[in-house]
Amino acid sequence: MYIVSRPKPVFDDRNQVLAKEDAASASFPPGYIRFLQRFGAGTYRGWMNVHLPDMEVLKPFAEYDLWEHDEDSPITQQQIGECVAIGTTVDGDFLAVHPQTAQLLWLPRHAEHLKALSLQAREQEDEELYTMVLDEIYGQVYGSVREEAVYYEPWSGSRSHRFLRLPPGQDQLSLPDLAGMCRADFPPDLSIETNYTGLLFFRELGGYVRFNYANKQEVAVMYEQDAQQAFVVMEQWLLSKGCVAY
Repeated sequence: MYIVSRPKPVFDDRNQVLAKEDAASASFPPGYIRFLQRFGAGTYRGWMNVHLPDMEVLKPFAEYDLWEHDEDSPITQQQIGECVAIGTTVDGDFLAVHPQTAQLLWLPRHAEHLKALSLQAREQEDEELYTMVLDEIYGQVYGSVREEAVYYEPWSGSRSHRFLRLPPGQDQLSLPDLAGMCRADFPPDLSIETNYTGLLFFRELGGYVRFNYANKQEVAVMYEQDAQQAFVVMEQWLLSKGCVAY
């Protein structure tokens, strides 16, 4: 697994994490606690935000009629307030456990029914295992398998960003062409490309350059504050190719 920037492991908060686990009597997914202790909170594959157990965030949702509840629902509406959130997607879905029933639950933002998730049995308990769990959850929820490289963005608290735009025009480069030129001039430590986006990761930046193929113009540079010199070099290169700052 590629780590985008310096991890911020849960050390000082380790007892807090384990105390919350005991207090909630929750059966967390395999590898979850170990993952936090090694890599800290962050975002997995640009999709799932992994964070400390949160016993408060879902309590107000017990009062909202966001999901339908019938005899097939894994929990009642009132039991939503008892759930412990352990992750949220970038789209606002919740991954949670219900302590009393020991169920792993998916609370979707844009669907009407909660979903109980069933994981393959695993005996080992290590931090890398949790990435397999998250990939399995992705497959159950979306019905597809992600083929691109695995990466994790720890929340360092010192991340900066700059958004640029490649304006359309005659004889202007396309965004995929610009990404190809960037890849050639600055060989990345990891490269991911889909129909919607191109990502070039650089350890020197502690981040990456994102080319938004979907809107055909946006370029974003994500970098650590102590990588200012590397950022300036990258920004000047992008400006020299026709990009303009927002």
